[in-house]
Amino acid sequence: FLVDSYEGLVREKSFLNYSIFVVFFPQLIAGPIVHHGEMMPQFKDSENKGISMENIKKGFMIFSIGLFKKIIIADTFAVWATEGFDVIPNLGFIDAWITSFSYTFQLYFDFSGYTDMAVGAALFFNIALPKNFNSPYKATGIIDFWKRWHITLTNFITTYIYTPIIRSLDRVTFTKAMAATFLTFMIAGLWHGASWTFVVFGGLHGIGLVVNHVWKKKVKIKLGKVLSWVITINFVNITFVFFRATNFHDAIKVLKGMVCFDLSLGKVDLMSAFYVLGAFILILAFSNTNQLSKGDRKYFNLYLCL
Repeated sequence: FLVDSYEGLVREKSFLNYSIFVVFFPQLIAGPIVHHGEMMPQFKDSENKGISMENIKKGFMIFSIGLFKKIIIADTFAVWATEGFDVIPNLGFIDAWITSFSYTFQLYFDFSGYTDMAVGAALFFNIALPKNFNSPYKATGIIDFWKRWHITLTNFITTYIYTPIIRSLDRVTFTKAMAATFLTFMIAGLWHGASWTFVVFGGLHGIGLVVNHVWKKKVKIKLGKVLSWVITINFVNITFVFFRATNFHDAIKVLKGMVCFDLSLGKVDLMSAFYVLGAFILILAFSNTNQLSKGDRKYFNLYLCL
């Protein structure tokens, strides 16, 4: 808001609406990252000051789905992720992959669950928060992934980091644009926390985006959707090891296990393998919350029962 005010882009300057924008509680804990241009006009709209039973029903449905994601799915995966990352000193091949994917699914269902609860709670007040996830684990490329994962963060860093870098250049070339992309995601990594593991996470995704752009622009070889998906989900899973690990030692421990030939079992609860498989089926075969919320209203009672 302050940056846009400085550049003369702010039209809504009501102190009351700005105060509501700053303290609006649903999205404060875990997002989505909201823009004043999306929110303040809604606070001003007189039609949003009444009670809408339709929005309350829809909000309750979305909130319930988010709560289920967080409590039932994410917290279950968290147990196995914590065990593998923080408790077990050495991981075999199977244990390491179960550990890494347990966290990959924990993070998604936890974060998207919180977002769903925020979106649902906001609808109680007739406020529509922006979409933040759109089946990111169905992505077939890193570019596609960041169009689906934490969408509001992607929009934010594009507007306030990437675009200013590009504007500062005298002449924009493909090489300079790719350098700006890499630098942007290095900064985005630091945004998650002041740790070198986050810097590596951001740097890897910066490299992934650059490679994806170069492949599309220069190589132009189509790998097919299935192979593209396999490469993408495994790249994302590996980078999340750095996102989860408290230090490089823990990250290397998991990564080392993922490439070793130790197929012994028993260190990680094998039930987690079935949950990982179930999570893959869930994210690939079923609609996401955005799609469900726009679906036929006759399924509303089914959502409530679930």
